[in-house]
Amino acid sequence: MLPDYQEFERRAEAVRQRIRTACERAGRDPGSVELLAVTKFFPPEAVAYAARFGLRAVGENRVQEAAEKRPLSPPGIAWELIGHLQSNKARLAASLFDRIQSADSEKLLTLLDRAAGELGRKLPVLLQVNSGRDPAKSGVEPDGAEALLAHALSLGSIRVDGLMAIAPLSDDPEVARRTFASLREIRDRLASGTGTALSVLSMGMSGDLEAAVAEGSTVVRVGSALFGSRS
Repeated sequence: MLPDYQEFERRAEAVRQRIRTACERAGRDPGSVELLAVTKFFPPEAVAYAARFGLRAVGENRVQEAAEKRPLSPPGIAWELIGHLQSNKARLAASLFDRIQSADSEKLLTLLDRAAGELGRKLPVLLQVNSGRDPAKSGVEPDGAEALLAHALSLGSIRVDGLMAIAPLSDDPEVARRTFASLREIRDRLASGTGTALSVLSMGMSGDLEAAVAEGSTVVRVGSALFGSRS
């Protein structure tokens, strides 16, 4: 059940404070870390909350859910796909989302490029890397990230903004930290090798955002800490 706006605002301020504290510990500017509100499984009112609070964007996991919710939501806020994207939904995703964070294969990138070209747009993407080497997670394996980036950079209707990762589920906080450190190291190596900035690192969620910020995250994807548990 969605909290009222005042409760959401209180939670959002608390998350922002967590980000500020983590940035201070890491010697970073708090303004360098964006809070992305994850609205999956919540009604369109959750998107309205995020817009009212002044957030730039919301994250959704499923293409069909976003397709149903976006027309009922306020304009002016960006929509980002953070969940696994099936090839047969690539065309719809390219028309619906302002950025795809979960581009993880050459085939998918090619389909997104074709769809974006037909729409006459340059589609921003993040390349999802399985930097935690978790068999339960999507993403290109770290050893394949260089080839995937090279393919993405060869496409005329794709713009690569950076990389994304999801940490494995674990009671050990060092697992998340290692996952995020690995993604940052991969980004640094790819950026140096290609001259592409790859300035966006999307990593960290409600339970591990401090570790993500410490390792250089520029976007934390937060749902439950803002909206509560999903029914």
